[in-house]
Amino acid sequence: MQDARPILVLNSEAHANNPMNDAPSQPPSDEHLMLAFSQGSREAFTELFRRYKQPIYGFFRRRVTDSAHAEELAQETFLALVRSASRYQPRALFRTYLYAIALKLLRAHRRKAAFRATFLGPRGSTPDPSRHDATESSLWIRRAVAKLDPIDREILLLREFEQLSYAEIADLLQLPLNTVRSRLFRARMALRSLLQPTASPARDTVQVTPLAMPQVITQKGQRP
Repeated sequence: MQDARPILVLNSEAHANNPMNDAPSQPPSDEHLMLAFSQGSREAFTELFRRYKQPIYGFFRRRVTDSAHAEELAQETFLALVRSASRYQPRALFRTYLYAIALKLLRAHRRKAAFRATFLGPRGSTPDPSRHDATESSLWIRRAVAKLDPIDREILLLREFEQLSYAEIADLLQLPLNTVRSRLFRARMALRSLLQPTASPARDTVQVTPLAMPQVITQKGQRP
C-alpha cells in the first residue's frame, strides 16, 4: 500500500468537493471508508483524514502542554493508521479503533517524557499561547480536571470532548461498562465539588462559565 500514503497536513483546509468518485446518496460510513482504504483507495483515506484530523488533534491538545507535540502525535496517529491499514478488521467502530491508536501513542509519549524528566531534567519550555489567551474560568477548569484521578479524568475527557459512548470508552480502556458509568459519575461530582467557589468574605465570587467543558457539571441524568 505504498502508493496509498498521503501527505498529512493538519492545518489544511477541507476539500470543497467530495473526493469519492462513486459516493452514494448517503455519506459512506467510517468503517466503509477504512475498508476501502485497506484495499488501496487514497480517496477513502483523504475523507477519513478530513473527518478526524481536528478531533484527533484536539484529543492530544487537551492532554499535552505543547501544541507542537500535539500536532506531531496527531500526525503519528494517522501514519500508524496507514501502516496498519492492511490488517484492519471492522470488529469495532472505526473511531474506537483510531482513538485506541491515539491513546497508545499518548502513553508512549508520557513514558518518554517521564524518562527525560527523571534522567535529563525538565526541558526548558516556551510559553504556551493557549494558556495566555485562556480566560480565568477555563484555566480554573483545567486545573480542576488535572486534580481528578487519572482514569476518571480520561473517562471524563473521552465522554465530554471526544463524545464517545459508554460502550466505546469501555472497549477503549478495557473496563466494564458499569465501571465506566460509575467512574464518570464520580468524576463529574468531583469536578463539580472542585469548581464550587469557596465562601470567603474577603474574596469576590468568580462566575464560572465552562464553555470548553460541555455538560461536565450535570445532575443525575446522563446522556445515553
